[in-house]
Amino acid sequence: MNAIKKIARKFAFSSGLLETYFLSKKYLKPKGWLLSRYLYQPVHANGQPIPWITYASLHFISQKLEHTSFKVFEYGSGNSTLWFSERVKHIVSVEHDTTYYDIVKSKIQSRSNVTYILADLEDGYSKKVLAYKNAFDIIIIDGRDRIDCTKNSIEALNEHGIIIWDNSDREKYQEAYDFLTNAGFKKIDFKGLGPIGHIEWQTSIFYKTNNCFGI
Repeated sequence: MNAIKKIARKFAFSSGLLETYFLSKKYLKPKGWLLSRYLYQPVHANGQPIPWITYASLHFISQKLEHTSFKVFEYGSGNSTLWFSERVKHIVSVEHDTTYYDIVKSKIQSRSNVTYILADLEDGYSKKVLAYKNAFDIIIIDGRDRIDCTKNSIEALNEHGIIIWDNSDREKYQEAYDFLTNAGFKKIDFKGLGPIGHIEWQTSIFYKTNNCFGI
């Protein structure tokens, strides 16, 4: 095998194929990227659901959720709802798409720690979080109307609360990033590959001093 690799690496084409093979075998397959791409939904290599965020941020967040009793609010439901519900005390998830809502609802019916809300984008979607005060350790911004959702979320965080924001490299949300910065939040960026996607993107954590993640 070593002799074959040495020969293959002498030529650009065969070397590229060889390195692609090892990338798939050593990274993409164990991460679940290949299966996620095939199913077109974010899953681990074992088929279990994972959030659709960068692998680097998922690794970091996974460590911070061990042995906790966190409460989570989520804008944008899906496999992340399933994943977080197995690791936190309670999660409130808001979805705007009726068809997608029904699909996810069928998967969480047996989970008593999930509050699942269907809300129209033009009729209170971004305001759902206003029903809570100092209630959540984590708020996830990964749905629609993200700027308004962010502005409405601040009061719903407890004193140690953080915000997990996916696709934080999108310039169209700069107003929300500036809002959080002006509100005293710092930011850690996790840029790289994630499930399904062919290109890297960024997931960020916004936090203050003495936060629940101990950052």
